[in-house]
Amino acid sequence: MAADNQNHHHPSHGDNNYTDLSQVLAPGSSNPATPRLPPISAPPSQFHSPSLSRSPLLVLSPDRVVTAPVSATRTPRGGARTPGRLRTPRFITPLGSPLRKALHMTRLDPNDAWLPITESRNGNAAYAAFHTLCSGIGIQALVLPVAFTALGWAWGIICLTLAFTWQLYTLYILVQLHESVDTGVRYSRYLQLATAALGERFTKLLATFPILYLSAGTSMASIVIGGSTLKLLFQTICGGACSSAHDPTTVEWYLIFTFAAVLLAQLPNLNSIAGVSLVGAVTAVGYCTNIWAVSVAEGRMPGVSYDPVRAGSDLERLLSVLNAVGIVAFAFRGHNLVLEIQATMPSSEKHPSTVPMWKGVKFAYALIAMCIFPLAIGGYWAYGQLVCKLIYHGQDTSRFILGLTSFFVVVNAVSSFQLYAMPTFDQMESMVVTRLKGPCPWWIRASLRVGFGFACFFVAVAMPFLVGVGFGR
Repeated sequence: MAADNQNHHHPSHGDNNYTDLSQVLAPGSSNPATPRLPPISAPPSQFHSPSLSRSPLLVLSPDRVVTAPVSATRTPRGGARTPGRLRTPRFITPLGSPLRKALHMTRLDPNDAWLPITESRNGNAAYAAFHTLCSGIGIQALVLPVAFTALGWAWGIICLTLAFTWQLYTLYILVQLHESVDTGVRYSRYLQLATAALGERFTKLLATFPILYLSAGTSMASIVIGGSTLKLLFQTICGGACSSAHDPTTVEWYLIFTFAAVLLAQLPNLNSIAGVSLVGAVTAVGYCTNIWAVSVAEGRMPGVSYDPVRAGSDLERLLSVLNAVGIVAFAFRGHNLVLEIQATMPSSEKHPSTVPMWKGVKFAYALIAMCIFPLAIGGYWAYGQLVCKLIYHGQDTSRFILGLTSFFVVVNAVSSFQLYAMPTFDQMESMVVTRLKGPCPWWIRASLRVGFGFACFFVAVAMPFLVGVGFGR
């Protein structure tokens, strides 16, 4: 029994079967018999990613001594050990660790809990559908019949179908790229995915300014569209009875709309505006359906022609076709918000966020297809080449339909403002969070959002040519 106890004693740091890994990993190791191994590191994207949804990096701190038996360093094939050679144990490798997958541990950047995009991660497929539908359809779709005047029936439908298919395909790619299956890294913002693809230097040059410019430009466009339509709604409701010198001017209607948008922008995070996105999605479907249904119900205009417009020279003809293709591409938007919307969802090894996100995207784009295809085809059928001179039977439509459609446009513009401004809100607040090393105080958050809203108003009024970017992607 004494011999057995001697043979089965508990291991200690002094045993020969155990090796102190601090001697291997320490930069200044003085043990000549133990070769130094290269430092174990993770890809740069993991260190800079604000969200490691399920894959922690198991690294050794300098003041922590980890010991492991030499027997643990054998290869899976059971090859013979080489004296004096130590292999890194599998449990400290950052990638592909069985221990990590078994424990499903989560490591998140603390800043994520303080920023509006990732502050709440209890989203679901329904929230994704609301956000995607509200951001994916807009006033741009109303000009689709104009593209058919240059392309004609056949090429117009072909270009519209190809553009819709390409939009859905690229959205699918973005949804899959949001989360790495191997490392668990979540790219919760478009800038983070750009950094992983292009590097930090090229991201600053090629991605940061366009993304923020698009966010601000779309917000400015929402102010212009919402303010102008609000004025039209006022005139439709009042008719000629309200016309006077004291009526608000167009700039004042912009200001009224900005007040409403800024007030709604005080909702703290992206998940908290899911109800706003639902209302915006319903109104977007509503005004698109109203317009194409009225066009079809009123019938074709007298003297309608469906022959494509032919310009004089070949160059003019080419430019006309390119302009029509641009109008078709112009009708689709929302790529710059897909990663942010998916970031609001929880994710785990068994339940990745890609599944509910893709369900929401499919539902949203089924509704978008039911809006834009009837709008383009029905509008062109009713007006033909006259579509450039008419505004959807405006003279023959009841004031109720015109007022309801204008109301839908205004509500959708207010809702779209919240979604497209969120990346800029997140970027501004991230600077504050980084500086304070804590959550952004409510009064700073409110001040930043109010300042952004009125800055967009100022640019929309003073430099309206910059607003054109908001009608793009």
